[in-house]
Amino acid sequence: MKLLQIPTATLDQRIKEELEANPALDEGEEVEEMQDNSRTREESTGDNGKVEEGKAADSDSDEVYKDEEFELDDYISEYIEDDPSSYKLSVNNHSSDDEDKTIPVAVENTFHEYLEEQVGLLNLENEREETIAHQIIGSIDDDGYLRREPIAIIDDLMFAHNIISSEEEINRILSMIQQFDPGGVGARDLQECLLIQLHQRKELLDEPIEEQHPINIAIKMMTNYFNEFSKKHYQKMQRYLGINELQLKDAINEVLKLNPKPASGHAGSSNSGIHYIVPDFIIVNRDGELELTLNSRNAPDLRINDQYKDMLKSYKDSSKENRKKRQEKEAVLFIKQKIDSAKWFIDAIRQRQQTMYKTMYSIMQYQYDFFLTGDQKTLRPMILKDIADVTGLDISTVSRVANSKFVQTEFGTKRLKDFFSESLQTSAGDEVSTLEVKKILTDIIEGESKRKPLSDEKLKNLLQEKGYNIARRTVAKYREQLNIPVARLRKQL
Repeated sequence: MKLLQIPTATLDQRIKEELEANPALDEGEEVEEMQDNSRTREESTGDNGKVEEGKAADSDSDEVYKDEEFELDDYISEYIEDDPSSYKLSVNNHSSDDEDKTIPVAVENTFHEYLEEQVGLLNLENEREETIAHQIIGSIDDDGYLRREPIAIIDDLMFAHNIISSEEEINRILSMIQQFDPGGVGARDLQECLLIQLHQRKELLDEPIEEQHPINIAIKMMTNYFNEFSKKHYQKMQRYLGINELQLKDAINEVLKLNPKPASGHAGSSNSGIHYIVPDFIIVNRDGELELTLNSRNAPDLRINDQYKDMLKSYKDSSKENRKKRQEKEAVLFIKQKIDSAKWFIDAIRQRQQTMYKTMYSIMQYQYDFFLTGDQKTLRPMILKDIADVTGLDISTVSRVANSKFVQTEFGTKRLKDFFSESLQTSAGDEVSTLEVKKILTDIIEGESKRKPLSDEKLKNLLQEKGYNIARRTVAKYREQLNIPVARLRKQL
């Protein structure tokens, strides 16, 4: 169950951990058939039967072997006669030309290192103020904001550097840091961040500007009416600022050019890292027929280490006197334990493949029309129990596969969880997927007039006109799930 829940992106790491922990587990294809080798050895010696008869005779007359030795002999014989190819995993969806490539990581300064480099440009009086500046920079978070109170920074300076400072001194040095690049860094909230950037943009202008310039209006708006701006009370702002709609629109456009997260624009920022999705499944349309394959990373070649197999063979062929030795017996028991663990892990990986393939194949058949066309409106209502009934798997097992896996299609890479949805009844009595309703809801909102966005009540009426029995509170729930704000916040000038 744990291996099933691991996404493909981290499966490689899990296998590496197991390879390091268990020396009996090896990576790569099987290079020899133990079954054929053992049979060849028996035919060449010609005395295998005599040895076995001798063992049986000695065991009846002499109490040298204990129960665990009989079990060990049986285990060794069973393992040597077993076909090791049954433990080999392979996949045929990648060519021999494929090779693992490591993406090089560019070495860049971090966001905080970039800020600390600018400390030398400040006109600080002494080393003490420089230490305070570095302490303030270290308190700036990954978004570029300073969310720690001055009293907390004062405590940090006292305990870490034995420096007694004051709130006035902290604010004075902070105001210097707020002039650093990128603009808005060191702000304590969004309002201050936008104001810092607006003042910097105003300073960059070559000539004086009139009072009704968009930047001046934007500064007044951010200073005095930030709450109205955030709630898009446009008429109130026009009345308070004494401006017309065109002037308000120009001022808002100046604000929209600013960066609400100053650190996001820095190349070395932790937020600028690209996260890649590794698909677990690949679906290809072959002339109208869908073909499903597992990602090759889900089917690594694992086998039992050859040295450990040879140790078991040598123990089986050794004389009884050598096998009586305690150290020899303990060594073979250790080998047995490690081989059992390796066989269990290989089998668990194979079961993981089979369960994933079976689950994804059932989902593909259930949503066949979508994978052919990519039209979200063709998605059928589907819950975990539907797939569990088809596959014969437990609902919790299907849930583990669906929650953390992705499938690559010609319409993009999709999360399996997104294919599951409840049903909604139409006025004609048909059942449709809630995903279809959400897609239509999104289309309606995208096509609405942004000057007069549609309320949830009007959205409900439009959906009902299209034949969907839906309540206003359900519309609100779907809108929130789609991360679409209420009508008032969708309004634009």
